[in-house]
Amino acid sequence: MSDKYLRQVAEFDNYRKRTMKEKADLIKNGGERVMESILPVLDDFERALANMSKDESAKDILTGIELIHNKFIGILKQNGLQKIETENADFNTDFHEAIAMVPVPTPELKGKVIDCVQTGYMLNDKVLRHAKVAVGE
Repeated sequence: MSDKYLRQVAEFDNYRKRTMKEKADLIKNGGERVMESILPVLDDFERALANMSKDESAKDILTGIELIHNKFIGILKQNGLQKIETENADFNTDFHEAIAMVPVPTPELKGKVIDCVQTGYMLNDKVLRHAKVAVGE
C-alpha cells in the first residue's frame, strides 16, 4: 500500500518538475513568433541605412535613423535577440546556410564564410534564422 503512495508522490513530483520546465521555456522563448516577424523589418532598416549612407544629402536624416536603429537593436538584445556573427567565421551548419560556393585564392579560406547575404539571428540559445552565406571552396 505504501509503495502505491510513493509511486504517486514520485509521479506527481515528476509532473510538477516537467510543467515548471515547460513554463520556464515558454517564458524564455514566448516572444519567438514576434521576434521572427520583426526580422524582415530589421533587414529593411539595415538596407535603408546602407543606401542612405551613400547619399551625401541625407547625412542629417541618416544620423537620426542610426539613433533609432541603435535603440531598436538595444531593445531586441535586452529581449534575447543576438546576431549570428559571420565575419572570419568557419562555416557551421548549426548557424549558417550556404547559398553559394565561391572559389578562393588561398587554402586558408576554404570552408570559411566569405560573404553574408542575409544576417542570421538567435533568440537566447535557439536559432531563429540561419545566416545565409557564401562559403569558400
